[in-house]
Amino acid sequence: MKYNELQIDSHKDRKRVGRGISAGGGKTAGRGTKGQNARTGKKLRSMFQGGQNGIARAVPKGRGFKSLRTPAQVVYLDRLNGLKGTADNFALYEAGLIATPFHTVKVISRGELTDKVTLKTQGASKAVIAAIEKAGGSFQKTPTPLPASAKQAEADDKKK
Repeated sequence: MKYNELQIDSHKDRKRVGRGISAGGGKTAGRGTKGQNARTGKKLRSMFQGGQNGIARAVPKGRGFKSLRTPAQVVYLDRLNGLKGTADNFALYEAGLIATPFHTVKVISRGELTDKVTLKTQGASKAVIAAIEKAGGSFQKTPTPLPASAKQAEADDKKK
């Protein structure tokens, strides 16, 4: 028999045990004989090893802290040179500077700004604000935009 001649079904039915002798999984139903694991209502922890501290003590406890807050998307000051007028989350997204317009954006100083830009984002460093004002622009702190819900978009379409 060759590997490509194997008859394999990807959706194999689970074995139904405890349905009598003739069904093939009767009597002890694959649990063996006697013992804690053979009983009904077996409630053991996943790491339980009969009272000995095996794997549970061998594996170190997870240390530290993992924040669930998504970090701000970073845009560098010199990348704003190509943008004219107002630069908000959507303008930065269309320019390909951020991955999504619906997350916090912070502009960080790097290089020089030559164009006059009105920046409307969630954050900017002090050096960036100084550079924007020096170039003749302004910075305005705005809240993170929320995506419109499907119901809201549907209601807006009906109004038109």
